[in-house]
Amino acid sequence: MSPHRHSARYPAHQTLLIDADDTLWENNIYFERAIASFISYLNHRVYTADQVREHLNHCERATISKRGYGLTSFRQSLVDCFEQLTGQPVPPDKHKRIISFAQSIADQEIELLPNVEPTLAELASRHKLILVTKGDHAEQTDKLRRSGLGPHFSAVEILPEKHHAAYRSLAKHHACEAETTWMIGNSPKSDINPAFAAGLNAIFIPHDFTWALERENIDHPPADRKLLELAHFADLTRYF
Repeated sequence: MSPHRHSARYPAHQTLLIDADDTLWENNIYFERAIASFISYLNHRVYTADQVREHLNHCERATISKRGYGLTSFRQSLVDCFEQLTGQPVPPDKHKRIISFAQSIADQEIELLPNVEPTLAELASRHKLILVTKGDHAEQTDKLRRSGLGPHFSAVEILPEKHHAAYRSLAKHHACEAETTWMIGNSPKSDINPAFAAGLNAIFIPHDFTWALERENIDHPPADRKLLELAHFADLTRYF
């Protein structure tokens, strides 16, 4: 990957499509903690913790294909994983305990990543900001409400999936010009590569705990499109 180098700010009136989870606020670290608690509780006598985690990833892929993203899907994945690895239905007491791991995520306060709010405020003074996230509509709407960041965005898009067709539809709906539209996020799979496939520019801001199912190699940007890789969200103000 060869990130584009740029020494000055782009002109005003760019359209910045901005991811939410693990770009604006912490998210996956709470899932990781819940998963660690689940693996410890399962305490499987045959499979290692890594093997249990890999099987849980398999369960999550299967559940997402049927139910989509969100905590309801995650709860079901935990139950399915427990049943498949123990070879028996989950009794009520253990079911309640497993569900509690997912509930710990729901109870978590929104923790903004460093300098997100002032950075958004500055960007919104020069550019058009659209929040583009995926998952359960009610859950993501509630996260945005609790974050207090809503006023910085001119529009909010909560998608069932982030793929190139979704980005193309979104860009058409909001009359985005491809050459001045940028998708910003931490996920190569959901933020960067499908944005490139839709003919948009992209900005990759890595997160140390990006979800395993969101990791993949970053594609080369299409002709006449750009890729920036930034270390921190606040670095956006150097370019925009």
